[in-house]
Amino acid sequence: MSDENTARPARPDADELIYTVDGAIATITLNRPQVKNAFTLTMIDRWAEALRSAAADPRVRVVVVTGAGGAFCSGIDLAVLGGIEPTPIARRRMLTEGVHKVARAVLDLEKPLIAAISGVAVGAGLDMALMCDLRFAGRSARLAEGYIKIGLVPGDGGCYLLPRLVGPAKALELLLTGDTVDGVEAERIGMVNRVYEDDELLDATYAFAGRLAGMSPISAAMIKKTVYQSQTMDLRASLDMIASHMAIVQSTEDYAEARAAFTERRTPDFTGR
Repeated sequence: MSDENTARPARPDADELIYTVDGAIATITLNRPQVKNAFTLTMIDRWAEALRSAAADPRVRVVVVTGAGGAFCSGIDLAVLGGIEPTPIARRRMLTEGVHKVARAVLDLEKPLIAAISGVAVGAGLDMALMCDLRFAGRSARLAEGYIKIGLVPGDGGCYLLPRLVGPAKALELLLTGDTVDGVEAERIGMVNRVYEDDELLDATYAFAGRLAGMSPISAAMIKKTVYQSQTMDLRASLDMIASHMAIVQSTEDYAEARAAFTERRTPDFTGR
């Protein structure tokens, strides 16, 4: 969903999403600031492609997604919804074969994914942030699952993701009212990890991303997978899985480098092997 400011024709633009790599950190910048970075379906294709590129690039160890122009994402451009054939199957396919491409690419990404949220993150825009592993927000960020206010249901994972962060009761409160929370409140209830002054958000996000990029990428990937997979396992199964992971990481060059660096009191240089 999107807010009223996005109700205008959606025009594909080669620069509507910018993907860059700087050192070990990839950045996905949503770049339609004139509509608070509301996304089109062509933008969705590029978003999923960027995530797949980051996953396949051995240089990349952390991915940051953010928005240009003081907003994160106001959801889907309303012009996209207006252009969908008014049949149930076409509307369903718009999600399953369109918008959900990003969610599937996120599920396949083994590297840490951080959302840097400034300004609005509304509806599907908030859902896209909730898909990330970590969320950092500016103090004045405005986050809302506002679907209900225009007679819709969360179409991009909000009913699945939000309860896992804030608990079912608080999630239902936000989903059933469409209420907006700022960055400070979002941190208090666990929707975001950290909140910063608006002008410090990106610097703080990249500083944290740099810390993660300095860790063993093999260990980071296994930790991430274990955390998510363990949510659907009992403890016995999770312990069995982590025993296998431990045996694998102890056979890597990165583990040998970590031990050597610890003994020599220096910063390790991990290669992902």
